Amino acid sequence: MPMQTIQQISALRARVAEWRRAGLRVGLVPTMGNLHGGHLALVCDAAERADRVVTSIFVNPLQFGPGEDLYAYPRTPERDAELLAQAGNHCLFAPTESEVYPNGRDDQTYVQVPVLSDILCGASRPGHFRGVATVVAKLFNMVQPDVAIFGAKDYQQLMVIRRMSTELDLPVEIVGHPVVREPDGLAMSSRNGYLTPEQRAQAPLLQVQLQRLADALKAGEAIADAEWDAARGLAASGFKPDYVSVRRRADLAHPCAGDRAMVVLAAAYLGKARLIDNLEFDLPEALGSAVLA
Repeated sequence: MPMQTIQQISALRARVAEWRRAGLRVGLVPTMGNLHGGHLALVCDAAERADRVVTSIFVNPLQFGPGEDLYAYPRTPERDAELLAQAGNHCLFAPTESEVYPNGRDDQTYVQVPVLSDILCGASRPGHFRGVATVVAKLFNMVQPDVAIFGAKDYQQLMVIRRMSTELDLPVEIVGHPVVREPDGLAMSSRNGYLTPEQRAQAPLLQVQLQRLADALKAGEAIADAEWDAARGLAASGFKPDYVSVRRRADLAHPCAGDRAMVVLAAAYLGKARLIDNLEFDLPEALGSAVLA
């Protein structure tokens, strides 16, 4: 069936209601557009889990802080629509800001996920995850999907959305799709387009440093030392590190004695681009006091 583009919530709900009456399962892929192979992998994943796929494109102003790239964020609507149609997407939902926030940004009701929203990227970008949780909650109510697919590159975002959905009893299955990477290991991102050719050649070193850190911990190095070495390595390669942090995979808390399931998360500037990445790994043995030092 040909892809339909919808801008109004009422028209979207009418279309989804038709699918529901036909007994079809609905999937949602929320995006901010400027689509790349990572986004299209999410659409394909959704198509395997649902009969109809809605992909939303909305550059959400609530998740951008002062001085961030809201107005410079790359927008490629015609190309995005073409790519989605080729990928077999069924409905492109592309609302205007006034459709999503009819009372304006200042008078909007917010959704706040405590603790998880205030660490790591949340500490560097105050209010960011409040904006993410708010728009995702609204999209869930607009589309009422059975399943929603999110990229695991935004690991903290995925955790925030899972916590929000669980605690608000939202009947949506949340699926984290594995990080989609370029052949040289760089995680695909719409902001990679900000990189100069020289910076683009350096960018895969972010993932290299995370792998080195994981290997060091598996060999028994202390967490603090491994984090410091990774941040120093990034700085020596031309990055401006924001953070490199080893966390417990289940809840992003700092690891405790006995933990094995880990994730290391990092954010670093390379020129104008703020790159994020993560790496999940399991330690061969439970953490002891020496590694926690």
